[in-house]
Amino acid sequence: MLHRARGLLVRQRTMAACAFRAHLAEYGVVVAQGRHRVDVLIAKLDEIRQDLPDDACFALDALIGQLDALNRQIEGIDARLVEIHKTNAICRLLATIPGIGPITATAFAATIPDPSAFRSGREFAAWLGLTPRQNSSGGRHRLGGITKQGDRYLRHLLVLGARTVVRYPKARSRVDGPWIEALLERRRPMVVAVAVANKLARAIWAMLSTGEVFRNA
Repeated sequence: MLHRARGLLVRQRTMAACAFRAHLAEYGVVVAQGRHRVDVLIAKLDEIRQDLPDDACFALDALIGQLDALNRQIEGIDARLVEIHKTNAICRLLATIPGIGPITATAFAATIPDPSAFRSGREFAAWLGLTPRQNSSGGRHRLGGITKQGDRYLRHLLVLGARTVVRYPKARSRVDGPWIEALLERRRPMVVAVAVANKLARAIWAMLSTGEVFRNA
């Protein structure tokens, strides 16, 4: 339930941030994409507030208030999940995987109580929607984008963790540095992150099945 509530709040925060960004763009205020750039937008609003209509300021302030409230609620749930993580052996086990923190670990521990429901790590990754679609044409087979089937929230968390692995060399070396670096030479970082997420999903299944900690590649 905590994760479902958190997911809802995160979606609401994203919607509020997008609305805030769009409204300021109408007045020529634009910054780079990213949730953490919202603070930059708020600062810019203070700089031009005197030049905006009163109704615009009222609406923008309402969105800022909503963002502040959502941030506090998400932080409260995150703090609760960290406490659960500290006392749960499965969560601590999963957190030995690079890119897996308390939020992701508690989500998987709560959602996947019985790894034997899957015959293999590959089947588990497929259940998460992290396997590529297969397309056939003229007798040729090629792999497309991932299927995106299964639990969207778990897949999202795992891809976020994989992006961290791809970004930092030390984390890459703990998963499979040469393999990741070879992929980065010919693929976009986001595509590589999805491939790493697939590998992490298989590691999660193996660890839940055996109880063993993550082993460096």
